[in-house]
Amino acid sequence: MRTLIVDDEPLAVERMQILCSRIPALQVVGTASDGAAALRLIEALSPDLVLLDMTMPEVDGLGVARAMAGQASRPAVVFVTAHDDFAVEAFDCDAVDYVLKPVAQERLERAVERAQARRNAPVETPLVPEKSATDWIDEFWVPHRSELIRVAAADLERIDAERDYVRLHTGQRSYMMLHTIAGLEARLDPDHFIRLHRSTIVRKDRIAGLKHDGLGVWSVELVDGSVQRIGRTYLARVKAMAGR
Repeated sequence: MRTLIVDDEPLAVERMQILCSRIPALQVVGTASDGAAALRLIEALSPDLVLLDMTMPEVDGLGVARAMAGQASRPAVVFVTAHDDFAVEAFDCDAVDYVLKPVAQERLERAVERAQARRNAPVETPLVPEKSATDWIDEFWVPHRSELIRVAAADLERIDAERDYVRLHTGQRSYMMLHTIAGLEARLDPDHFIRLHRSTIVRKDRIAGLKHDGLGVWSVELVDGSVQRIGRTYLARVKAMAGR
């Protein structure tokens, strides 16, 4: 299993590399010292397994795991931490295991076995192939200064990707949140939201019209008067929305 180690303590990374080297099933493909770097490497390297520290400055392990939610090729996550009070949150993020430091060789091997078992488990066809209305996310809790702000999905007008983050626009205000735009798109109701570009999602009822700029280039005009260009990859879907 292609494995990424994420920990902000160099000695912890070194120890984990040694432990992993003793497990034939693992191949360490990279290390990261913070959550933002971890997300970049996950996207670039497509690991099968992430050994993820829980407590890191700025973006912690839970933030990394939540940012991967909804990704089709999401790697298995094993949290590795010195703290035992985040287990509930960890398994809410669909973690394979929760290993306490200092990590024993046998304990890591058991966690790897669980990750392999999940990876090799047959994929069952769901009885209900399409999501119901209750499956789509209807609110976000985003950090803002020293508090968490509730942002209702119904209040979103536009979402822009900014490197490892997305910016949620609600009228005159906007909020930054650690998430990939692809993962967010998978959680938003397609009856209300549409992706225009690799870095832009808009609420459909904020669209005032479509504009042909020539040479096959199209743009969307929003009700606030702003204009958003449509990427070629998404043009057919936007036209279909307009019955074209």
